Amino acid sequence: MDPATLQVFQQELTCPICMNFFLDPVRIDCGHNFCRSCLSLSWEEAKTPMCCPMCRAREAGFCCQTGPMEPGHQVEEQVPGEQTEAAGLLTEVDKSLHYQPLSGCPQPEIHDHTMMECAAEESREKLLKEMNTLWELIQELKNNVTEEIKKTHSFKEYVSLRELMIKAQYQKLRIFLHEEEQLQLQALHREAQEISQQLQGSEMRMTQQKHQVINMYRELAEVCHKPDMELLQDMRSVLERAELVQTLRLQGVNPELTLQNITGLREMLNNFRVDNGLRREVARRYVSFSEDLRRTIFGEEHRSAPNHSQRAESFAVWGTQTFTSGQHYWEVDVSSSSNWILGVCYDSSTSDTSNIIHFEEAFLLASLKSNNHYVLYTSVPPLTHYVKRPLSMVGVFLDCDHGTVGFYDVDKGSLIHCNVPTQFTSPLNPLFWLGPP
Repeated sequence: MDPATLQVFQQELTCPICMNFFLDPVRIDCGHNFCRSCLSLSWEEAKTPMCCPMCRAREAGFCCQTGPMEPGHQVEEQVPGEQTEAAGLLTEVDKSLHYQPLSGCPQPEIHDHTMMECAAEESREKLLKEMNTLWELIQELKNNVTEEIKKTHSFKEYVSLRELMIKAQYQKLRIFLHEEEQLQLQALHREAQEISQQLQGSEMRMTQQKHQVINMYRELAEVCHKPDMELLQDMRSVLERAELVQTLRLQGVNPELTLQNITGLREMLNNFRVDNGLRREVARRYVSFSEDLRRTIFGEEHRSAPNHSQRAESFAVWGTQTFTSGQHYWEVDVSSSSNWILGVCYDSSTSDTSNIIHFEEAFLLASLKSNNHYVLYTSVPPLTHYVKRPLSMVGVFLDCDHGTVGFYDVDKGSLIHCNVPTQFTSPLNPLFWLGPP
């Protein structure tokens, strides 16, 4: 075979992608031949639809597998109509490329070379088999990547949908809480109006009774100025009427609003629950209050309380730690007595337990007796609260960051009092005083 023909035939056996002899060759629809691995990798790495690397024609897939096209092996499978010619040409190529012995080389070397080619061919077949296994793994991983991409998009869509669902639920909750707020405000106004009417009626009746007593008083004064005979004649009847007026003494109205449950309040507060921080050792203390309830005096001896003040044996405990930042919630049991004071005070106020603790220097809620019934008071601001007194557990929520102290009736899940936001000037220490039953 002349060199020009040999060169053309070598080009026919060369893959246009890797520029090596065909390895596991395939033919696609347009008629071009490629190594299966080269074409597969070309299509795998291409971002465009499958097309011929030579003519760019779009392909649906492999047209046929031509079989191994290594020199001297199964070349007749490539083009069935030209088996004889191709076999002859390939034989000459083999002789030119592989089997032409060098001058002076002994014949056994040709045999060794042939054995080496056979061994190489067997190894090549193993490599092709391994390549097929790897290609199947590539396709499996490709499918897995595709599935992960789908899951990624699906997950992002789900997150967006989940966000909408959460917003919708909180919107419903806000609407529900707003409706509950309006209902509670309406109930408050109705109850307040009823109590106001009762107070007005009581005020009117007491005013009338006062006028009756004044008239009775005047009548008694007039009888006193009458002559003896007339005085003695009117004495019995006027005294009976005077006694009757006194027996009709009216009782005042005790205005007391109903505490309404706030949905989710305790669950929210429990997110900030801490140990109540009160010392386990309970110290015996005496407490007294000023007449305007603006100050309390805690002392270890009776003499620590002024003589004009109310004085009673009691127990007082202070916190084991102070708070300067963050939100903290704890609960205090007040079921054993109707007299109690709880809350927080500036830490400097508790350095000497005999010192006076001014209400202005503490954030306290107190249950104290007044006019034969117990009334709730707060220190900041000094205020009487016309709500039902908690009988069991009182919750205290200290928000150092916003400068507020809230008091809650735990059993009812309702707010008793919360001060206007302020700025705390020093660390705060929990405080609890329990008076006699």
